[in-house]
Amino acid sequence: MDVIIAGLVLGALYAIVALGYTMVYGIIELINFAHGDVFTFGAFVAIPILNRLVNQNDFNVPVGQSIFAVTVSVLAAAALCGILGVVIERIAYRPLRNAPRLAPLITAIGVSLILENALFQWQGGLPVFTPVAISRSTYTILGSPITNVQILVIVVAILMMVALDLFINRTNLGKAMRAVAQDREAASMMGINVDRIIAVTFLVGSALAGAGAVFYLLYEGSVGYNSGFTLGLFAFTAAVLGGIGNIRGAMLGGIVIGLISSWIESLGNGSGTEWYEPVIFATLVLILVFRPAGLLGTNTTEKV
Repeated sequence: MDVIIAGLVLGALYAIVALGYTMVYGIIELINFAHGDVFTFGAFVAIPILNRLVNQNDFNVPVGQSIFAVTVSVLAAAALCGILGVVIERIAYRPLRNAPRLAPLITAIGVSLILENALFQWQGGLPVFTPVAISRSTYTILGSPITNVQILVIVVAILMMVALDLFINRTNLGKAMRAVAQDREAASMMGINVDRIIAVTFLVGSALAGAGAVFYLLYEGSVGYNSGFTLGLFAFTAAVLGGIGNIRGAMLGGIVIGLISSWIESLGNGSGTEWYEPVIFATLVLILVFRPAGLLGTNTTEKV
């Protein structure tokens, strides 16, 4: 049960980042490799706010103070990451919208490297730690311990998925996004501002990454300048595994990868840590061989 709990928490973190990947790809079929670095930026934004609002030497933070500190951090990180996402789309991706697909892909990798090096210059190469913003409480489920922070991470990931799913399927803006995803030219002819819809897509996806970064901090306690690259790699794998472009698939893929990672790492007194990455990618390859669209993806014809 300990392995399952650890896997669910890890999978929830992967899923939060995977939501942004799958959202952008679903609209413009672009793999935004810079998304993980936007996530790291959100964490660095939240750390000084948490340091300001929470006593670094206090391990018994009052509930009201915890809620206020976390709320302010989430709002600030989401807002600034959302703005950063829109800026990236406007400067780096929009001029290449009608270019061959290789050009945006290379640009996305370049933007990721630029952000990663900028974060290194800003925060340095060592991990940056955050204060304990939520006092730890431990509960027991089927004989296995689980903390309130672990429960919070899982619940937040589920709420984000549900909120994003409702936004895409129930709102007019979400319908416009689905129209742009299906046929950009037809959507434009029907009066939909394609540029604005794509910008909103980056805004929402990046804001989710920023908000998720705060809960990553609450769970891990620190973040490094390249943490988003590693997390983003597994999150992208989760999105592909679940069916990239499918919001529920991103959640499922994250949970599957989290459970596999936790199980492999638990083997042989830690020796499994050397094998969890090859096993994850081997699992991805096997699933895509038999189901190329992913677990919940839908086979579609290539757009021309």
